[in-house]
Amino acid sequence: MKTTLLSMLLLLLSLPLQAAEPARVLLFGTFHFQDAGLDVVKQLDVDVMTAEAQAYLQGLSERLAGFRPTRVLLEYAPEEDAAVNQRYRDYLAGAFELPANEIYQLGFRIAKAAGHERVYTFDNRDVEWQAEAMFDYAKAHDSPEMNAFNAIIQSFTEEDAQARATLPLAELLRRANDAELERRNMDLYLATNAIGAGDGYAGAAAAASWWARNFRMYANIQRLAEPGERIIAIGGAGHMAILKQLLAIDGRLEGEAVESYF
Repeated sequence: MKTTLLSMLLLLLSLPLQAAEPARVLLFGTFHFQDAGLDVVKQLDVDVMTAEAQAYLQGLSERLAGFRPTRVLLEYAPEEDAAVNQRYRDYLAGAFELPANEIYQLGFRIAKAAGHERVYTFDNRDVEWQAEAMFDYAKAHDSPEMNAFNAIIQSFTEEDAQARATLPLAELLRRANDAELERRNMDLYLATNAIGAGDGYAGAAAAASWWARNFRMYANIQRLAEPGERIIAIGGAGHMAILKQLLAIDGRLEGEAVESYF
């Protein structure tokens, strides 16, 4: 009997340990349903409180919950976690009505549909886009890059206004996750990167500050994306454009495409 038990123990010890699967991460970019005026590109509001829009958002949230997320991450800073989760608990209890805010309309719905008791946060605002020195340098030196920058902003603004005036909500959200628009969004910061090159590098410093915030946001995702986790992160399309690039080159995490969920 002892020999049999010893043999079984040795057999178990000889079996290779199965490593936990790497975390799978779905990054969902969205636009501001109500523009707070904080972005460079100013946007028209989209009425997401109509019966049709609410039905679509509920269906979309249920489809995203079908990804079987273990954690739903929202674009709030970790220091806001307690307040956000109090609102989420109130929402589950029927005591908090979702405002016309993309983070609540999608994030809270997805977490509820997935049966979660809490949500998580991943933003960081300690480092914002620090462009004042760049704008001052460009004005003082009549930098031609600013003409290109302003033209890009004008083009984005006009395209966005046209899209919001003509496209249904589903297509607007699909557009927010379009790979070419994400590339153009990131290219915006390269348009001014050469301002002050060789003389203080004000343009590069401004671009680096924006990427620094996004690197911190990605660090918060990495912190929560433990092996075996299935993560959905909801955030602004401008952030997600960069975070998707980081996820694509991250050898420790696996990405989930969003295209099939719309």
